[in-house]
Amino acid sequence: MATLPTLFISHGSPDTAIADTGATRFMKALGAELPRPRAIVVASAHFEAEDAVFVSGDAAPETIHDFGGFDRRLYEMRYPAPGEPALAKTIAETLRAAGFRTGVATERGFDHGTWVPLSLIYPQADIPVVQVSVDPTKGADHHLKLGEALGRLREEDILVVGSGSFTHNLREAFARLRVGDRDAETPDWVSTFANWMTDRILEGDQPALLDYRAQAPFARENHPTDEHLMPLYVALGAAGPGAPARRLHESRDFGVLAMEAFAFG
Repeated sequence: MATLPTLFISHGSPDTAIADTGATRFMKALGAELPRPRAIVVASAHFEAEDAVFVSGDAAPETIHDFGGFDRRLYEMRYPAPGEPALAKTIAETLRAAGFRTGVATERGFDHGTWVPLSLIYPQADIPVVQVSVDPTKGADHHLKLGEALGRLREEDILVVGSGSFTHNLREAFARLRVGDRDAETPDWVSTFANWMTDRILEGDQPALLDYRAQAPFARENHPTDEHLMPLYVALGAAGPGAPARRLHESRDFGVLAMEAFAFG
């Protein structure tokens, strides 16, 4: 059995699930290129908890429509993949042993950071899915360590996915979304940041990546808050030290949402 890579996916706008964009087409093709995992663990930017890590433990999670003002078809969509309570309990125990304050969350459905990409990558919804929370009050080092604690799951045929956004300035994105300018020109401040991050990822320059707030050009403009980049560090940590990185996809949505995806290991 081959050890699975870990993935970072930029899930983008909720309507990525029904749009015809480069990122949508990429995700639709990705599932066929990956070995089929026995389960999927997603660190989603939309599952937030402060000073603790929670793991979703429902057997049949609901689909959460945690957004407003989008196409009505999105609110009718369901991603009926099963959960796996036993796996959630094991993950919580593993994280606790690694020094994290943790617990199993019930009545916690799949947020759009989970179901939007998975509905494209694995549309059959027949693989168990467990979500792990990110902490908006903690930085890159915390999430790298979180990923490291999840790393052994790869040996158990479990796919670890970080779902966030390579850039995430919602004020700029919504300004373009309101006028439907999906193909808006990409500003230099987005390209410069995305190129810097990509170079550091492909070079394996972990110290620079951990210090991205201070070192990356236009870090604050692209990530006014941290939570959408933190899943990248979970995926990076879960792959293990020195794991090679591959860029799987690069595109822009509304000009300012960089939709990069990476595989590690």
